[in-house]
Amino acid sequence: MTMRTLTIEPVTAEAFAPFGALILPPEQPGERAFYSDWLAEPAPVPLQMHLNTVEPSALPVTLIEAERHPAAAQAFVPVDVAIYLVVVFGAADEPNLAGARAFLVPGTVGVVFAPGVWHASATVLVEKAHFCVLMRRRNDGSDDVFAPLDEPLRIESAILG
Repeated sequence: MTMRTLTIEPVTAEAFAPFGALILPPEQPGERAFYSDWLAEPAPVPLQMHLNTVEPSALPVTLIEAERHPAAAQAFVPVDVAIYLVVVFGAADEPNLAGARAFLVPGTVGVVFAPGVWHASATVLVEKAHFCVLMRRRNDGSDDVFAPLDEPLRIESAILG
């Protein structure tokens, strides 16, 4: 079986824009950065929030599946996270391995995946971590879609050595 390799890159708002948005703290004390529009939903679908715990992974990481949420954006807000890995595959019918990107994200920055964007599960690299996750959920089985990758994807880092 063949395996594709992807190198981690530092995250920037511009690089991540095709997949969603970065949740960045405001520049000045007293300012607020709003991200509510990402979680807006025309239908009366409840907004749910949960905390999750993620055990650390060692690099290289091998991925064999991706997930997406067809009708809703999903926000990950780090609670006590050092650094984490975000892997995205675009918003096609299936995960797009050729267009996959892997980003190293500092624990002071959150991410919002746009509706329909294929992505890997949360992956932390240093120590056990917690995220606050916000998403509109119907809870009818249509909110979470998982798909195997056409071939395993090995994520490695030139950044972390």
